[in-house]
Amino acid sequence: QVQLVESGGGLVQPGGSLRLSCAASGRTLRLYAMGWYRQAPGKQREVVATITSSGSTNYANSVKGRFTISRDNAKNTVSLQMNSLKPEDTAVYTCNALGTNFWGQGTQVTVSS
Repeated sequence: QVQLVESGGGLVQPGGSLRLSCAASGRTLRLYAMGWYRQAPGKQREVVATITSSGSTNYANSVKGRFTISRDNAKNTVSLQMNSLKPEDTAVYTCNALGTNFWGQGTQVTVSS
């Protein structure tokens, strides 16, 4: 069993930046591909970014060039650096060990002036 806890969300103005972190306990994340998802009110959950165990990354078109996913296996964490934030990035962001039912509780990101 893996417990995932996200942190780093908050309120930011358009154009601003936030860094989300997903910390794991109970098992090493090293062998898992990891993903960040988001769900806005009234919308389906969508994948934002993924990273394989070897560090290969993929991004949703809507965040390419603005978001960066990374992992620190020594710290058992996965991060999402979000730059040039837009109001449409507002959502609850959640991390997941891909292919498993290991999900965090989510962290709210609100982009508003």
